[in-house]
Amino acid sequence: MSAEFAPPKPAELPVPFMNTRRDWKAALVALRKLLADGNDTVQVFRIMRALNAGNGARNYHKLLEAPGGGRIAYRRTELAELFSDPAFIASFKPGTVGAAYRDFLNRTGYSAMGLAEVANSDNIPHEAEHPYAWFGRRERDIHDIWHVLTGYQADEPLGEACLVAFSFAQTKGLGWAAIALGASLKARKITGSWIFAKAVIEGYRHGKRAEWLSGQDYEQLMHEPIAQVRRRLKIGDPVRYREAQAWLAARGFTGL
Repeated sequence: MSAEFAPPKPAELPVPFMNTRRDWKAALVALRKLLADGNDTVQVFRIMRALNAGNGARNYHKLLEAPGGGRIAYRRTELAELFSDPAFIASFKPGTVGAAYRDFLNRTGYSAMGLAEVANSDNIPHEAEHPYAWFGRRERDIHDIWHVLTGYQADEPLGEACLVAFSFAQTKGLGWAAIALGASLKARKITGSWIFAKAVIEGYRHGKRAEWLSGQDYEQLMHEPIAQVRRRLKIGDPVRYREAQAWLAARGFTGL
C-alpha cells in the first residue's frame, strides 16, 4: 500500500476532546496538587489527560486483537451504568468478584457513577461517541474492580499508589507512572524509609506478570469466584504491600 493511501496510525486518529500530545507542565501542576491533597481526585484525571495521549487508542486496538475483545468492543457496554444498577450489584453470589466489589462499595461509600462524575467535573466532556473515548471510560470504570482483584485498598495512599503502579504496567499510561513515582518520593521524604516504594514496585511487577486485565469481559468475570479469577489472571499476592501497610500503621503514618 502506498504511503498516500496508508491508514493513519491508531494514536493519530482524531478523537473529540482527547489530547494527542503530552502536556508535562499541566501534569506537574496537577501532580503537586494531588500530592498535597490525596482526596482531590479530579487531579488524577488531569494527569491522565496530560500524559496518556494516544494510550486509549493503542489499548483499544489491543482489545480488538485479544480473545473475545471484538465482542466486548461490539457490545460497547457503559460499565459505569451497569455497575450502578442495584439489581446487577445484588445478583452476585458469595465468593465472587462481584460480591467482593459489592463489599468494597459498602465499605468505602464509593460508586461507579461517583467516579464518572469526578471525571466530568473538570468541564471536559468524557462522553464522546467514539471507540477510543468509550475505551477510556471503560478503563476508568474498572479501576475499582482492580482494587478488589489485586488486594490493594482504596482508602489509603499506599493502596492507591500500588494500584497505579500495577495500572502503569498493564496500560503503559505514563500518568499512572507519574502518580506512583510522586507518591513514593513523598512517602520517602516523610517516613525516611523506602518501604512504601518497595510495595509500589511490587505493584508494578505484579502488573507486568498478570494477564491483560483490560481485555477481560467484566460482565462475565464479576460472576466468577474471586480466588479462581486471581489464579487465572496470574495476579500475585501483595506481600510487600501488607508489610508496608503494617509498618506505616505501627509508626502512625496513616495519612501520607
